[in-house]
Amino acid sequence: MTALTRLFLSNYRNYEKLDLQLDGRHVCLYGANGAGKTNLLEAVSQLGPGRSLRGASLGEIKRANTDPASENWIVSAELGGDHKLGVALEESARGAAKRIVRIDGAPASPSDLAEYVRIVWLTPAMDGVFRGGASDRRRFFDRQVMSHIPSHGRAAAAYEKTMRERNALLEQGRADPAWLDAVEGRMAEHGAALAVNRARVLVRLQEAVNERPEGHFPKAILSLEGPEEAVADADISPDEVAGGLRHALMDGRRRDMAAGRTLSGPHRADLMVIHKPTGAPAKDASTGQQKALLIGLILASASALSADKVGPNPLLLLDEAAAHLDADRRAALYDELCAVGGQAWLTGTEASLFEAFEARAMRVEIAAGAAKIDGE
Repeated sequence: MTALTRLFLSNYRNYEKLDLQLDGRHVCLYGANGAGKTNLLEAVSQLGPGRSLRGASLGEIKRANTDPASENWIVSAELGGDHKLGVALEESARGAAKRIVRIDGAPASPSDLAEYVRIVWLTPAMDGVFRGGASDRRRFFDRQVMSHIPSHGRAAAAYEKTMRERNALLEQGRADPAWLDAVEGRMAEHGAALAVNRARVLVRLQEAVNERPEGHFPKAILSLEGPEEAVADADISPDEVAGGLRHALMDGRRRDMAAGRTLSGPHRADLMVIHKPTGAPAKDASTGQQKALLIGLILASASALSADKVGPNPLLLLDEAAAHLDADRRAALYDELCAVGGQAWLTGTEASLFEAFEARAMRVEIAAGAAKIDGE
């Protein structure tokens, strides 16, 4: 099981120094609002590929009110005594920020972290995902896809870059067709990778949802919708998807020029979620039903990661997830977390929120940038 057995922070948010020794159990962080609980979750999320839990820029994370010339922030962790991971901020003389990674003492790239850590998280900011726009749901789903297929993040970044290049060419009014052909070819290749990755993970996620026990967190029916070239079938080849997208981009040049943006491609896809017990779209469900659906999807994603046997079991970061659940649902959540096979990190204002974990979790009190393990 993937579990952190030590977490060390330096100059990270409100932590000047923190050395937290863990025993591999789930970790429950409790304390007053603003004490630094979410900062700890964010620090753990730095150990995975891609952006961190808050999506903050690297420079924002450095501890406030420190000397500009002082040491940059560092996050390091031990995984069960087998591996050591380190992530830190490096700033150039011109102030450019870069995340540097070391694995077992050797330099590595952020993408290499996926071999050791796969992270799934749930934050209060995600509570409105079903009521928000398609971009909110795409962002939520792409985060799940990246947990399963780490290269998805690189494909998304490359697709966005080439789409900006295409839009800039179209703005010229008389773009060289050869240039457009080349840019659209690369855009179609990256877009096909996005669409196929999403389709394959959607199948895994739906299977995991279906296999979850009936209970306090309702099951969902998932689908991807959008223009024909925006979605793909799980068993189709990326080359075939790329061919269709390439034709759609070429045929849509005049339309896109008039619109001032690209109207064809996987950036137009939307994740549709149905509350299975009622058959209603998730956007029409009550706030409580939406929260329960969201927790169920996160649990399913984590279960699918544990079941694929390809990479490490997931780390689950659940910020304030238990605060608005009744006692029965909290107990059900903790039971499911224990069944997933990874290590969960949870936050809450009171230690009593985690009583149903009993001895299956550590409780750590957070106060003003310091941590104290209960019983020590």
